[in-house]
Amino acid sequence: MERGSSKHSSRVDEQMKHEVLGTVQGVTGGRAEEWKMAEPAGEDQPDPTQTLGAGAPNDALSRFGRFIGRSALPGDRDTLRRSAETLEAPDDVLADLDRLPDGVVYDTVVEVWRALGRR
Repeated sequence: MERGSSKHSSRVDEQMKHEVLGTVQGVTGGRAEEWKMAEPAGEDQPDPTQTLGAGAPNDALSRFGRFIGRSALPGDRDTLRRSAETLEAPDDVLADLDRLPDGVVYDTVVEVWRALGRR
């Protein structure tokens, strides 16, 4: 006695098997159906490819902060300088750190930034 599906013919079974092959086996293009694609952002949503342009108010602070490691905070002038050297800071950042007063401990990059007379 043969046990097979009696709902569909073998031709329909093969067609259905082919339709889900990409999903079952993970073949490239398995998610090509339009209903599975992510929807684009709506008109009221920001463009994810848009970035802040050069000259944004916090660019200089952000650039400065990249060269002060988290492990250096809280830290004094020498600790901050060693961290900046480890992170290969440019000369202008190192010169700014050298201008800091000796013996003062800074908790955040913003405190360091303000101590340099910047806003």
